[in-house]
Amino acid sequence: MSQSPLDRADPPAMTAAGSAGSQADALWLGPERASRRLVVLHGWGADADDLLDLGRELVDGSVSLVALRAPWPHPAGMGRQWYDLQQPNWPELPESRVQLRARLEALGESVPLEATALLGFSQGAAMALDVGCGDGAGAAGLPLASLISCSGYPHPGWRPRQPLPAVLLTHGQQDPVVPYAASGALEEMLLAVGARVQRLGFAGGHGIDPALFEPIRAALAAGWA
Repeated sequence: MSQSPLDRADPPAMTAAGSAGSQADALWLGPERASRRLVVLHGWGADADDLLDLGRELVDGSVSLVALRAPWPHPAGMGRQWYDLQQPNWPELPESRVQLRARLEALGESVPLEATALLGFSQGAAMALDVGCGDGAGAAGLPLASLISCSGYPHPGWRPRQPLPAVLLTHGQQDPVVPYAASGALEEMLLAVGARVQRLGFAGGHGIDPALFEPIRAALAAGWA
């Protein structure tokens, strides 16, 4: 991910949530209970901490920031994955989808989903869209404040369903990992069901350009408003 470094003297305290003796499955910044929350989902081969700096660029310390860790180890031996992209038909996807929905609903007990924005990058963006906007298994979407997909793509069989949050799609026009056309397909599918969707392309590759920070902040503010 491409992003600018932080320059804050007093960052909010970070806590890790996980079972005893295991690596954390979620990282938290800011208050656990708040009027607003941003949940971030990392990409293939990254880990929960990958998008924390981005989250701190986008929201202030009054917002509950939660970075979820994908459930499966990456085959390279480092990082995590929501499912194995190298396996035919992505066999872990159905379970990962169910788990993510349950984790988001559990977070909704401390901050309502209506006050929760969901942001994902790459594979995390595909998961955010799948669970947040209705999934390929026929489940309804979640009543989120907004959804931000960065360099995302649609899962096979995915069909968005109303009611839907407002969706912002960002994508590098020279992305060598997830083709730029994938966000165009997402936009068409969302518009076809009457979703409020905006697509922002930028002259770059597989990442989140700092020039996108301001429009992402605006999308978050509009959802929370």
